[in-house]
Amino acid sequence: MKFFRSVSIALVAVFAFNGAMAADIKLPEYQTVALDNGATVLLMPRKDVPLIAASIAVRGGALADPAGKEGTADLLGEMLSKGAGTRDALQFAQTVDGAGGSIGFGTSREAIQANAQFLAKDSGLMLSLLADALLRPKMEQAEFDKLRKRAIDGIANAKDSDPRQLIGLYSQAWLFRGLAYGRSNEGDETSLATITLADLQAFRQQQMGGDRLVIAIAGDFDAKAMAAQVQQAFGGWAKASGALPQVEAKSRESGRRVLLVDKPGATQTYFALANIGSRHGDPAEAAQDLVQTAFGGRFTSMLNTELRVKSGLTYGARSALDRPQQPGAAAISSFTKTETTKAAIDLAIATLDRLHQDGLDAATIDSAKRYVAGQFAPGLETAPQLAAQLIEMALYGDSRDAIDGYLGRIAAATPEQIAAARTVFPHSQDLAIVAIGDAAKIRDTMQAYGPLTEMKLTDPRFSP
Repeated sequence: MKFFRSVSIALVAVFAFNGAMAADIKLPEYQTVALDNGATVLLMPRKDVPLIAASIAVRGGALADPAGKEGTADLLGEMLSKGAGTRDALQFAQTVDGAGGSIGFGTSREAIQANAQFLAKDSGLMLSLLADALLRPKMEQAEFDKLRKRAIDGIANAKDSDPRQLIGLYSQAWLFRGLAYGRSNEGDETSLATITLADLQAFRQQQMGGDRLVIAIAGDFDAKAMAAQVQQAFGGWAKASGALPQVEAKSRESGRRVLLVDKPGATQTYFALANIGSRHGDPAEAAQDLVQTAFGGRFTSMLNTELRVKSGLTYGARSALDRPQQPGAAAISSFTKTETTKAAIDLAIATLDRLHQDGLDAATIDSAKRYVAGQFAPGLETAPQLAAQLIEMALYGDSRDAIDGYLGRIAAATPEQIAAARTVFPHSQDLAIVAIGDAAKIRDTMQAYGPLTEMKLTDPRFSP
């Protein structure tokens, strides 16, 4: 292994915007280490508390799921903690708990991930458990059967009770129909039913390996000694046999398309309005964040003020910007009583029109800048937060300026830049619209917004 880059700390500086003071946050010192197998290790020693946190990502994630077997990577991520090395699932959990530590696994669109936190003195144990889970998982049939059943039951239960958590899945599938970004990371009832333990084992062989591995560790440790420990634990992991998934960019759609997901007897309508937004690393990212904050990113946003505070049509309305490697969705979502479906969607569209027509005044921009600055620093306080940030930077190829210069870019964003950034949200005539509700009562309403496609909530997939 070799050290190939060292990034030095810069003390917190102070700058002013609009008469207000905010801290210009800069990352503490960290080192980047290359293991012999191509793995990347990011080390950030911190002596404030005797704790150590690790974040791990194996590139690939749900985007690598075989067609028709969506949810494979997600199930594999969950399986990693269900016994590894010489320990079965119970013994693995008992070992973690016995040390007062924590280990969690999960899967994102672009990586299978792990997060751990232990006392500094137990760093060796932490690394051995993580290495066992990633390199030597037990992959027992009984544990797999339980996880798959739980995943299928979870979707069915959400459909039976409150489908609020599903509206994003339907919206993503409708906007990116037939494309990789339109597939659910967790799979659906059809795909999950087809996945076998052999599928997980094949995925692990093809999509997991040392050349895909990124490890970030922050906390109380000596960097040289930790690098040696990581090399011992992970340096022998062979390369993945398959290719990393590639995703083509989708262009913004013109016109409207409407999907109505029928839930007979529903007393609420859940809806989303979306189109293509921006990608990670967009040069206008800071200005877009300010637009997102003002439009639908906080309680006092335009959307929530209009739909909840003023009109009482909903308990909450929000917007969101999804920024993966290729442009993701810019979306509005909310819910309302069945009888007020038209009023709520019309008001959401009118608020979107107002964003584009009237823009944001100086007071709103200043407030958004203060809010973003206030929310930024608390996300970089602890060792787990810092380790997770380093992982994100590594996955997307970001330099440290992604953090060090962010608040400066927020403060320096001009009214002209913010006005241009409003285009990250689509115009109201260009929308992929999804509504989950009682079709018999809201069909005519939804037809008025554009060409209508229908499916049932009981259908096992998230797209027609």
